Amino acid sequence: MKNKLSRFAVPYVVWMALFVVIPILMIVVYAFTSADGTPTLDNFARIGEYFPVFVRSFKLALIATLVCLLIGYPLACALAREGARFQRVAMMLIMLPMWMNFLLRTYAWMSILENTGLLNRLFGAIGLFDLINSLFGTDIEYFKMINTQGAVVLGMVYNFLPFMVLPIYSVIVKLDQKLIEAARDLGADGVTVFRRVTLPLSLPGVLSGITMVFVPAVSTFAISQLLGGGQQLLLGNLIEMQFKGAAYNPQLGSAVALVMMVIVVICMTVMNRFGEGEEQAVIL
Repeated sequence: MKNKLSRFAVPYVVWMALFVVIPILMIVVYAFTSADGTPTLDNFARIGEYFPVFVRSFKLALIATLVCLLIGYPLACALAREGARFQRVAMMLIMLPMWMNFLLRTYAWMSILENTGLLNRLFGAIGLFDLINSLFGTDIEYFKMINTQGAVVLGMVYNFLPFMVLPIYSVIVKLDQKLIEAARDLGADGVTVFRRVTLPLSLPGVLSGITMVFVPAVSTFAISQLLGGGQQLLLGNLIEMQFKGAAYNPQLGSAVALVMMVIVVICMTVMNRFGEGEEQAVIL
């Protein structure tokens, strides 16, 4: 049986080697070499010049992850309490935007947030700008929404929210309701049941959701390019510029990518250790 299973694992191992292990090794080699192939640490020394980009990327990714968690957790809890038919319809509606191309969804938000977009035209049609101008003596014709950090965060939340809802929902819907009933029988109110039972037991789903949102958010480049107008440079944009831009420098781009991966792995390791500690506390 083990030999049969090992044969089935061969395609997966080959796939991982070709498209995961080898690319990572190439990034490591590029990061520690110069353009002529000699070993060097100059690529990492130059990363300090882009420290604001690191700060901005992790800040916006953390904000987007927090917003997704604040929206996704209550939504997942609410769905888990509904009937099976309602859950199927709700899951389809949540996943429906994911069936559309990622760039098309982002372009749609551009048309909504532009200075002459749908939202600003709606505000103008209902007289909101006239009201603000009459009250404060201003001359506002539109709200500046596109090409801002808020637009970038909004794009992240919209595109990655299903990745937060689904793992949390999949854990909560499988919780043993007898545990909640037992806690209520012992005199625990709704807040105590949530804090001592539901939240700790759903923590694996929360950690999975945070990982699935934070990692693509911190490395995104299309959202920041389209909704940020190139004015909100993130790590994904910086790496893309080094590989595809006029300042072609794959060695520096590889060094930035490697540092970003190390930071993300450290954050995820700390988070998983925290989750294991919480699970052990619940068991005890």
